[in-house]
Amino acid sequence: MIINDPVHGFIEIPKGILTALVKHPTFVRLNRIEQLGPTSYVYPGGRHTRFCHSIGAFHLISEALAILQRKGCAITPEEAEGAKIAMLLHDIGHGPMSHTLEGCFVHGLTHEDMTLLLMQQLDREFGGALQLAISIFTDTYPKHFLHELICSQLDMDRLDYLCRDSFFAGVREGNIGAARIIKMLNVNADRLVVEQKGIYTIENYLMARRLMYWQVYLHKTALAAQQVLLAVLQRAAELIAQGQRLPASATLQYFLHNTIDRAHIETHPEALVNYVLLDDSDLLSALKQWMQGSDKVLAILAANYINRHLYKAQELTAPATEAQLLSLRTSVADQLGITIDEARYFVRPLRVSQMLYSTSDDHITILMKDGTVRDISDFSELLHSEMVDRRSERHYIFVQRVK
Repeated sequence: MIINDPVHGFIEIPKGILTALVKHPTFVRLNRIEQLGPTSYVYPGGRHTRFCHSIGAFHLISEALAILQRKGCAITPEEAEGAKIAMLLHDIGHGPMSHTLEGCFVHGLTHEDMTLLLMQQLDREFGGALQLAISIFTDTYPKHFLHELICSQLDMDRLDYLCRDSFFAGVREGNIGAARIIKMLNVNADRLVVEQKGIYTIENYLMARRLMYWQVYLHKTALAAQQVLLAVLQRAAELIAQGQRLPASATLQYFLHNTIDRAHIETHPEALVNYVLLDDSDLLSALKQWMQGSDKVLAILAANYINRHLYKAQELTAPATEAQLLSLRTSVADQLGITIDEARYFVRPLRVSQMLYSTSDDHITILMKDGTVRDISDFSELLHSEMVDRRSERHYIFVQRVK
């Protein structure tokens, strides 16, 4: 199978299990989940899917494995295939709207947890053929560097989504030179390292990642859209708890009317079947029906999202006080003709943060010309002491636009 990708060009999927997985409904579902979720309301070109991102990440790990093998790293064909499978499937656990609604449909489980459960289901379906991929994904395989290619501060997932998201959003700052980074990779003491001549490329990567977070992923209007979606589902959950039944697809009804957690999934085989059917279209279809419903709060919230009537974002120098929130909620309640308690859906505080580089996380290690290894923060001119292990924070209040 050959896929023409707008970011990386022609990508070849080998025959056998990899092609079978790409064609499987569990993976095809990613075509119906947008990579950036509501962020496309800010960057209209950013309508690409988890499917194309996963194909791109597969391509990058294929390139990385080939380069490491040429440099003498001991990687068997079976290990290479296992790593490629793990990379290909790394996002199958995402729910509708990607990260935005994580935790709303399945409680106590991250999308990585859901990915593992779905990989285990696929492993049973494919007669145990995913065992090696699962051990690499969960970092239980002896060769740790294979897991680092999939999950680390310099993994192929991040390299692809930065390239891809910047390409489709039209934000040039996200151009990170992924091909050069991959060419600079090596392995030392079972750890992924970057050769010394790649230092400046890594610095560019870290700065590009920082800019992409503040300019794209944490853009205040994108956050406003996310808050509207969260408010919609919180109001829907409250109404359902009161005994109301809201129109929605059978798949979405399953998640609205059941508490889905690990225990439920383990005792209800249909839970994963329904999860594989759940995507962006279920949510959008429900919102279009809810905006015509009898509950005023839910109708306004649903219409907010469908019609892009998003909250106004107010950036603060410190967290919002209770007095500020009460004042705003009183004003919104009066203007909308709702109670102050209901106005909490329309006045929402939020704190967001982002870190350039963490030394407590897995490190980005530089392989020096003399064979020694050093953390990039030890000598990088970019990563001075004030920027390492320091979170940048912003505080917002999101308020309903009434006029």
